[in-house]
This record gives sequence, structure tokens and C-alpha cells, in this order.
Amino acid sequence: MHEQIEKYIRKEIHVSDDEVDIILSFFKPLTPKRNEILVTHGQTSQRTYFVGTGCLRIFFINEDGADSTRYLAFEDNFATALVSFITEEPSFEFIQALEETELLYITRKDFYHLTEIIPAWEKFYRHYLEMAYVTNTKRLMSFVTMDARERYKLLLSQNPNFVQRLPNKMVASYLNISQETLSRLKSRI
Repeated sequence: MHEQIEKYIRKEIHVSDDEVDIILSFFKPLTPKRNEILVTHGQTSQRTYFVGTGCLRIFFINEDGADSTRYLAFEDNFATALVSFITEEPSFEFIQALEETELLYITRKDFYHLTEIIPAWEKFYRHYLEMAYVTNTKRLMSFVTMDARERYKLLLSQNPNFVQRLPNKMVASYLNISQETLSRLKSRI
């Protein structure tokens, strides 16, 4: 998995072999079980995860008690409860392993330490933040500007593995629609 994360990092920033070795030395393995919760509401998010295999789901519970999926991280993606990670305030989000998952994680303290000792890591972090902003803004815009059918078609074209690998309940939660609506959409498309 270290080769996998090294490839990802080198795709984003230019770092020497020694710098990569330093960066990777801060990442530790973790293998949560299927459906295991890694961060719960009220905890402070102290880790950023890199998904080697499997899937992480970041979600929150709305005022009606239903869960709403904000982000899904499959292989070769980073995930954390970002607001809590940055602010060190209790998280409103949960992080859950949806499948048998292999992760590498870095603690908040070590992550920010890397920004001080490896200048390129700050560029990596900036890129991560920019992409998180773009992803979240596009999702929010889709809820405002698209109907359920359009959001489902967009998901199929951009992330077909979501539909192929996840149960309908998770896909519906990600699309912010009911499972019944998702079933109707699937039968028509």
C-alpha cells in the first residue's frame, strides 16, 4: 500500500526520494472491519485516511434521524472529517468503513508537522483542500440545480463504481433521495 500512496503523492507534488521516505514514515496501517465506525459524532477528527482497498463513507445524521452521505472514498483517495480535522472541534460527521478496508492514516499532528518540514507537503495540502472545496460545491449545486434523475445519471457517468459496489441504501443516501426513488430510476435508465 505504501507504493500506492507514493504514486498518488508523486502525481500531486514533486518530492525527492528522501522526502517521500519521510512522508511515508508518518503513515500507519489500519484495517477496519466492514461497517466499523472510525469517527463518530462529537469526536474530534485526529486522522486523515488514505484508502488502499475498500471504501470509507463520511456521513451525518439529519434532524429527522436519517443519515446523509457527504463523501465516499474508494481506492486511491484520502478522507477525513475535514472541518473537525482543521478546527479541532467535535465532528458533526461520522466516518465508516463500508467494506473490508485497508487504510493508511496519518495523525493531524504529524500531517501539520510535514507542512513545516517538507515545503511540497503544504502544496499537497492546498491541492487537497481545493479539491475538497470543488467536490463539495459541485455536490451542493447538484442538489439545487438537478432533479433526482439528473443526479443519478451524473453519478453513473462519473462514478459507476458507486452504483456497482454499494447497496441501494448508500447510493440513495449519497444522492439525497429515497431508496424507492432510486429503484424507480434504476428501472428506467
